[in-house]
This record gives sequence, C-alpha cells and structure tokens, in this order.
Amino acid sequence: MKTNHQKIFISTGGTGGHIFPAISLADDLKEKYNIEIITDNRGLKYLSNYKKIKIKIINSSTIFNKNIIKFFIGFIKVIISFFISILFIIKNRPNLIIGMGGYSSFPFCVAGFCLRIPVLIYENNLVIGKANKYLLPLVKKIVVSTNNVEGIIPKYKNKIFSSGYLIRRQILNLKKEEKEKSNLEDFSILIIGGSQSAKVFGELLPHVMVNCFQNGIKIKIYQQCLEYQIEKIKKIYEKSKIQFELFSFSEDMTKFYKKADLAITRSGASTMAELTNLCIPSIAVPLPSSADNHQQKNAKYFEERGCCYILNETSLSDKLLKILLNLKENKKKLFIMKKKMKEYSDINTVTKIEKLIEKILNDKN
Repeated sequence: MKTNHQKIFISTGGTGGHIFPAISLADDLKEKYNIEIITDNRGLKYLSNYKKIKIKIINSSTIFNKNIIKFFIGFIKVIISFFISILFIIKNRPNLIIGMGGYSSFPFCVAGFCLRIPVLIYENNLVIGKANKYLLPLVKKIVVSTNNVEGIIPKYKNKIFSSGYLIRRQILNLKKEEKEKSNLEDFSILIIGGSQSAKVFGELLPHVMVNCFQNGIKIKIYQQCLEYQIEKIKKIYEKSKIQFELFSFSEDMTKFYKKADLAITRSGASTMAELTNLCIPSIAVPLPSSADNHQQKNAKYFEERGCCYILNETSLSDKLLKILLNLKENKKKLFIMKKKMKEYSDINTVTKIEKLIEKILNDKN
C-alpha cells in the first residue's frame, strides 16, 4: 500500500543496461509512490510482460551521428520528444523525475528541469554516458554505482551520490545452490551477450566449447544467441554430444543463473553486478565498440576485486580454451573467486536511493 500520493517518473533508455536498473528501482518505489516508467519503443520490448507499473512511450533519437542527414533527423526527433514530454509532464505533474541514462531519457529530463521538477539521474557504468553528462548541470544529484565513475568534471563532484549497483529484486532474492565440486565434471557454462545479444559469441564460442569437451572438460552449455543462429549452433553441439540449452534474450535470467558455475559474458554494468551478487565467476569479454570503452572499464573494476577474468574479443579463439584448461588443473581458483564475491553486496542500494529521494522531496516542500 502506498504511503503517499507523490508521483515519480522514471525515464529510461532502450537497452537492458538501462531498463533493468529502472525496473529494480520501480519495483521498490511502487510500494510508497505512484510510479510511471517512460521509455521508447526499443525499451518496450523488455517491458512487454511487465504489468506492475504504467508505461508511457515517448520516442526520441540520438544526435551523436557523423552523417549530417542522420544528425538533422535525430535533432528533429529530440525536439519533438522534448515538446511531447513538456505536455505530458504538465498534464501529470510528477514530484520527481529520475533519469536512468540512454538518449531517450535526455529530452524528458530536460523538459522536467524546464518545468521546475527536481531531476535525479543514475549512472551504473564506470564512464558517465553522454546523456547523463549533458544533464549534469540540470540535476539535483547523480547517483553512481561506485566512486570510480570517470567523466564527471570537478565542478559537479558535489552532486555525486554513491549507492551501489541497482539489481533486480528477483536476482537479489535468488537462492543459488552451492556446488562444492572438486573438478570440472559436468561443468555448467552460461554464455550471455547482454540485452543486445552478441553475434560474435554465437560464431566463435561453439567451436571453443567443442575444443574444451575434446580436451576432457565435461561441460553443459546454456547459451544466449540470435534467433537465426540457433539451428547452426544446435548442430555443432549435437554432433559433439555436448549437453546444451539455447535461448534468445530473456528478461528472466534466473533459471540460467541458478545452473551456472561460470559465465562467459559481455561486461555491461548490470550483468557484471548481477553475476557478482550471485557469486558466479565470469570471463568478461568487453564489447570493443562500447562508448568510451566503458565495458573494458567495467570489467577491470570487477577483475580488481577478484570476481572475473578479462579476455579481449580478438583473443577468444586462442585464449579461452587455455583459461578453462587452467581452471581444470587449478581447481581452487573458482572457489577463491566465489569467496571474494561473497564479500560484495548491493542489497542496500535501493534503501540508500530511497533516503536520497525522501530528502529531495522534503527539500522541495
């Protein structure tokens, strides 16, 4: 039951890295506030089965494009999105707007500022995103996952509020069976490419997994892949008699997390934080084209805490097998990683953000 009638609008971009933290926050805040999520058509595909909270679609575009025609079209879309946002905010008059990053959140947050609605933004990557960077002059606070976020100029350091990573409640509540294995027999490997999937994983990793199997590592594979890749990958694993389960992007990763002994993954902030909170060691393969190389920096952050290995995409075919064979010969390494991961927790993140929200709302009143 809500304890007041104050409205909070959560504006979020169209990738899982922005959507899932938004869901995490919305799930907890909805018990106390009237919550609505504002996203675009890209984000809607991750929210199609999410019926707990109202969702408003306001499409926008990026203006960061070297093609002059695409830049102009993007600019027009942003302006249209801004005015639609103005009208929507005037009609519904929220008490607070929270921007979760992504270009679709930018015009909505600017519209809120113009209408004197307090704006809060959240950054979970180790490099501040472009949308959040340009919003910094307008916002009350920027909530960051760690104190290591790059790209925030000293002028705005006083706006930083460190909370930890926003993790979905069903992930934090997930009870994972401890498998006290003395070797890598029947070793379960989860391969995930993030919300946008990873074409290269589907092309390269099945052949590496076959090599692992042929080198005496008895594995079971749970692999996320693109729809058109499923039949080809299926034939590779069936021919080698490897146990496997293939899936396309799924909002509910819990059943796969429960089964995983090790993950091979892109290093989006949300994914790395989920794996760490669940004590699933990982081999992180940063997306080379990620903006400002933020995936490399995300991976480095968790590697320094003993939670993962880092492997460049160009080295996948050559070095992944060596890492897995090394883990087979040095059986305690994974258990040492899990022990380090148990020292890390984001369970109090939402509580910290809730206290900040209360302070902002009380200051406004």
